[in-house]
Amino acid sequence: MNVIKSLKNLNTFDRCLWALSVTVVVISYFLGSRDGLMSLAASVTGVSALIFVAKGDVLGQVMTVIFSVLYGLVSWTFRYYGEMITYLCMTAPSAVMAVISWLRHQQGDGGEVEVGHMKKLELHFMLILTAAVTFVFYFILKFFNTANLAISTVSIATSFSASYLVFRRNRFYAVAYGLNDIVLIIMWIIASFENPKYLPMVLCFIMFLINDMYGFISWSKMKKRQEKA
Repeated sequence: MNVIKSLKNLNTFDRCLWALSVTVVVISYFLGSRDGLMSLAASVTGVSALIFVAKGDVLGQVMTVIFSVLYGLVSWTFRYYGEMITYLCMTAPSAVMAVISWLRHQQGDGGEVEVGHMKKLELHFMLILTAAVTFVFYFILKFFNTANLAISTVSIATSFSASYLVFRRNRFYAVAYGLNDIVLIIMWIIASFENPKYLPMVLCFIMFLINDMYGFISWSKMKKRQEKA
């Protein structure tokens, strides 16, 4: 992994989208309460990670680990224990595993990950596993009196499926994360009504949604390009 090379691999659109994403979350920080510095740090790290993930660059997964820790701590402050447990105990470890997987499956010398393929049997396995994990976590979250239990439970399902697809290097990870973004936008809007310091998290996940849409387009092009090669 070469950070300088990763930066050079970004095209003009990547840089503009990255600048726009960071600008939006920073502005939201100054428009709201300024005591949510950790929320700001998580937001900036998160949108930055997605730029490199969209390029199939392993640096994005390294940054996802950092984001997961920061976001887990932010979630803990608002009693979103589902988000805290999901990102600290599932997304962060999955991102570490993804780092290893992506490093082992590089395409050429450009540092681009090789897009993976899933058979129907594995897809069915993922769906069954997702349902089982979500079922178990529902009772765990209920035990901890998690805020907005129903939405938090849905977030578990979308996060787990997205993490699985990222590890398997499947382009539909972006679709799963896009659905998760929508869930999280709703969650943090609710939180922001009670405390404006969480506003950066709302705008963060709006930018996440835009970045994940771009990620799916980018990975679809990567898949076609690699198949031709």
